[in-house]
Amino acid sequence: MSKDREIEAKTILAKNVYQKISKAFPIKEDFQQANYYFDTDDNLLKKHNIGCRIRIFSDHAEQTLKVPDPRPVQKKFHEVIEINDKLKLEEANSLIKKAQTNDYFIFQGNIGQYLSKHFADKQKKLRLQTWSKTHRILANGPENCELTFDATSYPDGFEDYEFEIENTNPTLIKKILIQLEKKYDFKQTANNTNQNKIARAYNHRSKN
Repeated sequence: MSKDREIEAKTILAKNVYQKISKAFPIKEDFQQANYYFDTDDNLLKKHNIGCRIRIFSDHAEQTLKVPDPRPVQKKFHEVIEINDKLKLEEANSLIKKAQTNDYFIFQGNIGQYLSKHFADKQKKLRLQTWSKTHRILANGPENCELTFDATSYPDGFEDYEFEIENTNPTLIKKILIQLEKKYDFKQTANNTNQNKIARAYNHRSKN
């Protein structure tokens, strides 16, 4: 189990800008991931600004809970506490297969302990609500700052392109963001900044 503070600037980009900037830096990792999002039918976790998911990669998986940081160190950028439990790939695939039958879903491990502590019996009302699939590139950006590029597709066929700068130093995030905005001709606005990926997955659920 890991528990980490995330501070990141998240920007949705036009496809052409995304393609240009994502090819401009040395790639550290390049992989696919499937994201499965859980909540109660009345959006209990969403109402508490909590995101709950299982992520499946080619050779491993994890369950993740993103919760509000009770003592944020800054106010400008997106900041949460992320709790992760590792899962075996076979275990995760089995859990998702079960969840896709529309049964209620109970998390185990540290995620389950957190949900049990804060929501008692309500955690037994969780269901698989929606999903997304992401092509993620991790790159080495200016001043050795990690950059994340996500091309994500949703159940209804919609796609979007997101760029993240994640670092424990918000001053460095701001500095790098200004540099890249100027060089690649994009700008953070209220409509493209820190948009919740889980909310986008809900907005683009299959209409079938």
